[in-house]
Amino acid sequence: MTLTALPTRRPAAVRTHGATALATRPAVAIAPTPAPKPRIRAVPDGVKRPVRAVPDGTEARGFVLYVGLGEGAAAADQIELARLVSELRTLTARLAPSAETHAAVALAPAGSGGRDVDVVRRALQDPAVQQPVAEPDSGIVIDLSRKRVAIGDDIAPLTYKEFELLQHIVLREGSTVGREAIIDALWPDEDDANRPNERTIDVHVRRLRAKLGDYAEVIRTVRGSGYRFDRHADVTVLADGPSPDRF
Repeated sequence: MTLTALPTRRPAAVRTHGATALATRPAVAIAPTPAPKPRIRAVPDGVKRPVRAVPDGTEARGFVLYVGLGEGAAAADQIELARLVSELRTLTARLAPSAETHAAVALAPAGSGGRDVDVVRRALQDPAVQQPVAEPDSGIVIDLSRKRVAIGDDIAPLTYKEFELLQHIVLREGSTVGREAIIDALWPDEDDANRPNERTIDVHVRRLRAKLGDYAEVIRTVRGSGYRFDRHADVTVLADGPSPDRF
């Protein structure tokens, strides 16, 4: 219910011939006061609104941060990739103790060019980036993600250890890998009784080369040192998925 003030008369001071007399005058009517509009409270400074940019019916389970940083750029920044990964994990654990983390290194042929971050996105199979496809009959294709070697239209019948041996050397392109280093990488948990010797590695390499046929020289022998993989025009290395070498 709205109330309106009725006219009233109230005394007013009137000056007459030096004397002050009381007079009356109509009072002003008071108009109804409209109800106040609701006020929207502003978010206090320093308080952030929650961000939830996901479709209805879904929930966020985590995120991927693509970090493009080649070995040369990392060296120029005076930091190793392993240290960068470790510090990012430490920061995540401090800010969100419940978070689970997983890191993988993206590999690409030396000198292949392109932006580092795009290489990482392709390696982690980002659907927004076109994946590289090997041309048919393009020599020998070493597919690290599918763990197979294609020679033309045929798949080389490599054993698990033979592929692991090939992969270990290929991932260290241009570097000589010693026999002892291969043993440590492929047989890390073997005791001395079951641990292979360097001559055993030579046997594995010989069998591997036999299955590579015309591409046996993909694995080169560095006399007195070990083995090395060098880039060839007719050799394609695919690493579309997460790198086999992980932190």
